[in-house]
Amino acid sequence: MPVSDKNPNTDEHSADAFALENFLPYRLSLLSNTISGGISNAYRKVYDLSVTEWRVLAILGRYPGLTATEVTERGAMDKVAVSRAVNRLELRSLVERGEHGSDRRRVPLVLSEGPGKALFNDVMPRALAYEKALLASLTDEERATLERLVGTLQAAAEQLGELGSE
Repeated sequence: MPVSDKNPNTDEHSADAFALENFLPYRLSLLSNTISGGISNAYRKVYDLSVTEWRVLAILGRYPGLTATEVTERGAMDKVAVSRAVNRLELRSLVERGEHGSDRRRVPLVLSEGPGKALFNDVMPRALAYEKALLASLTDEERATLERLVGTLQAAAEQLGELGSE
């Protein structure tokens, strides 16, 4: 999908015409931050987990054996934040590193048999309940439409790539 050929310096694209509150990336970011903030506060209080730690746990619970690089890619997260989260989770005996020579980027990560999997199994029902409560404000048709639209926007964003690259 090509970037618009319209001149970005026309009146309709001027700074005066720009309404941040109507800018879709801004609105989606606000929504994501609001949802993540609500989840984060609950997980921090109950489990002493940051958002990144929770995401790492969720990804490894679903896809055991990924490397830190793969976790970073799958979760669209910052690699430094993931590295710190993995280190904290390992210190708490929630995540274990497998064997793969001296390159820590290629070491498979798994939830620990005891506390890691137990925490994952405790957190997941709460996460799903939060999602269910959030989606309860939508009809079945609206939920289906939302799923379709999110998929369409995700694909379009991936195809467009970076702003201004053509």
